[in-house]
Amino acid sequence: MSGAGLLAEGATAHTGDSPARAAPEFAPPWRLRHHHVQSIYPSLPFRRPIVERRSATLQRVSRDLCVDCGDGVRLLAHVATHEQAGRAPADKLAVLLHGWEGSSNSLYLLSLGQLLFEQGYDVARLNLRDHGDSHHLNQGIFHSCRIAEVVGAVRSLQQVNQGKRLVLAGFSLGGNFSLRVGARAAALGLDISRIVAVCPVLDPEHTLQQLESGWILYRSYFVWKWRRSLRKKQQAWPLVYDSLEGIMGLGNLTDMTDALARHYGGFPSLQDYLRGYSLVGPALEPLAQLRNARVRIIAAADDPIIPVADLERIARPPNLEVTVTRFGGHCGFYEGTPGPTWIEREIVREFEQQ
Repeated sequence: MSGAGLLAEGATAHTGDSPARAAPEFAPPWRLRHHHVQSIYPSLPFRRPIVERRSATLQRVSRDLCVDCGDGVRLLAHVATHEQAGRAPADKLAVLLHGWEGSSNSLYLLSLGQLLFEQGYDVARLNLRDHGDSHHLNQGIFHSCRIAEVVGAVRSLQQVNQGKRLVLAGFSLGGNFSLRVGARAAALGLDISRIVAVCPVLDPEHTLQQLESGWILYRSYFVWKWRRSLRKKQQAWPLVYDSLEGIMGLGNLTDMTDALARHYGGFPSLQDYLRGYSLVGPALEPLAQLRNARVRIIAAADDPIIPVADLERIARPPNLEVTVTRFGGHCGFYEGTPGPTWIEREIVREFEQQ
């Protein structure tokens, strides 16, 4: 069954073994319904001043924190607490994860972070390795199988915020990381109350194929951002990464990923690397071990980057709910208003469910 065939126009579907709860339908104005508009428009530069003004409080009280992830790894987080704002201490903490080549200052994290802060959450916007201004923190280069350090970061944040209810949200690759953190949480003693993954990468091989064969703008955009990130890594560690120029010159995502995975990630092949962070098959079965926790995936049937049909190939533990909207593109869910987007309101609604 195709992803578009999952729904009638404008509908919101809830699938899985867990009981479905009514959610407000995402119904953008007709002029914003195209999947490319939904995927691109919310992140256009003209929106940054609007979002930054609205998130001024979050940014003002946020402090840089180098999070000890274990094994000598450090990740950079921007943490906003109510105590820093001169208020009573919060009793809940939200950890937010951006997508690939995004950062803690991506518009969707700033906007969601501000909304959560207004709802009484302390907010930690965590940068993945080599994202944001963190290329100098660790010698090893980023790849998507580095799940242990993200688990370590969440554990460290929970330890310094003992007694606070922990919730976790991630977008795209950050959604993939969030789900993998959840799948490891029970075995490692992490107490997570809610997880929401927005348009998560499910089958990395399919996502890479989609990027290579789809609209050239996406491929060009990610190649440009990845080259910029690799140059920053090279500048931070010039003696280690003096041969990155050849990889940056390859010009397509498949060849760049293959070269970096084999030469710097230690993977025997591109396929081994991509399977290393895939969520299809039994990967999400351990979510069932999370006591009193709920997990939700929110995806769009018209996502031009993540094939929604891959949702049919993931495990469905009882505490996992899957919502598929007709519109939304890739992590868009944008209604054209200056305030919080539908997806941001829906994440907060999910976190506040009892």
